[in-house]
Amino acid sequence: MNNMDPSRVAIIGPGRLGTSFAYKFGRDGKDVTIYYHDAEICREINRSQLNPRHLTDDLAGMLGGVENVPRLPNVTATNDLEKVVEENDFIILSITMNRLREVLNHIKPLIARKTGRTCLVSPIKGLSSDEKTSELITPSQAIKNHLFDLKHKFDVICIGGPFFDIDIATGRPVCVTVAGNKRAAKAFNLNFLRLNRRELNSYYNFDTVGIEACGALKNIVANLKGVTDCLNLGSSLPGTVFARSGVEIRSLSKLLGGSFQAFHSQAGVGDMYVTISSEASKNYRYGKYFYQLFDGNPIETDIRTREKIDGTPEGPNTIKNVHRYLEKKNMYSPLFRCAYRIFHEETSRDEIREHVIQACQLDKRNKEYIGLFSKLLYRMFPNIWYRRHKGFLS
Repeated sequence: MNNMDPSRVAIIGPGRLGTSFAYKFGRDGKDVTIYYHDAEICREINRSQLNPRHLTDDLAGMLGGVENVPRLPNVTATNDLEKVVEENDFIILSITMNRLREVLNHIKPLIARKTGRTCLVSPIKGLSSDEKTSELITPSQAIKNHLFDLKHKFDVICIGGPFFDIDIATGRPVCVTVAGNKRAAKAFNLNFLRLNRRELNSYYNFDTVGIEACGALKNIVANLKGVTDCLNLGSSLPGTVFARSGVEIRSLSKLLGGSFQAFHSQAGVGDMYVTISSEASKNYRYGKYFYQLFDGNPIETDIRTREKIDGTPEGPNTIKNVHRYLEKKNMYSPLFRCAYRIFHEETSRDEIREHVIQACQLDKRNKEYIGLFSKLLYRMFPNIWYRRHKGFLS
């Protein structure tokens, strides 16, 4: 990593998070390049030093008008992807999971032609599912698989929460988790994340898959929590949603190749806490708006709900992929199955209420601890130890 240039960084995707990173790294004196395919948007960013599509309106509301919104410092926007990859050794993939494969297709030949090494940084919080096998894959796994024959030319690290884009943009205290190649993570920490630790600090975690799984799955819980808060079920049930969803997150994380410990880190329980309890969370707001706008048709309700939110809530797409995986594995996961029924099946408001009550109150499990035999099984045979949804092992 010694020959990589830490004075520059590229951000692919000028969404809310990408824009917030541009604010932060620009304040720290880095030369920031934002890539977007739309030349007109790039020209507007370069002209006004504001993002015309994302984050600016929220900043204006917070700061008392667009005239008070800080301009993007040291930031240039371009639609020349070849130049972006060639000139930057650190590239942040600030995109959604469903766009990752498309972006990798474009940058793969560019990385292949590049003489130096590239550090790809993923703050992506989602899981993709293979249509044929229904296997789940995390962002870093997708990147490594797609660029496998170029593994000598790149490193990949991921960034986990808890963080909100608005806090990063405005310089409020944020602490993130970094996982992945240890040497690359150390270089990115020292050169980008710890320059002003009063604004942004970081911890390293060895469990890349676990951190990514937690970052994706907590969005499903936030969708569900947003709905639950509209059901007038009292002030006690949210604690059960929080605790019991942790059981399901840990189990899925283990099956995907992660470790149980990731959930107990700040990128696990810390990130989930803020995501399910704050109006700043797109996924929490999605759940609330979805229930408020619900008309029995989940597809039409989803469209109207997304129109009310700046940015893309990742939870609804993630739960589709997770549900496909749960069906394949016959895995018992009452809260995630509940979320799928609410957001992707035709139902009614009364049935939504009943789904939530059943998922929380009628769990098949009756113990809150893992017995010695189960501990032995999950250490020795992580792919067979879990409770099944149907059949003898249920």
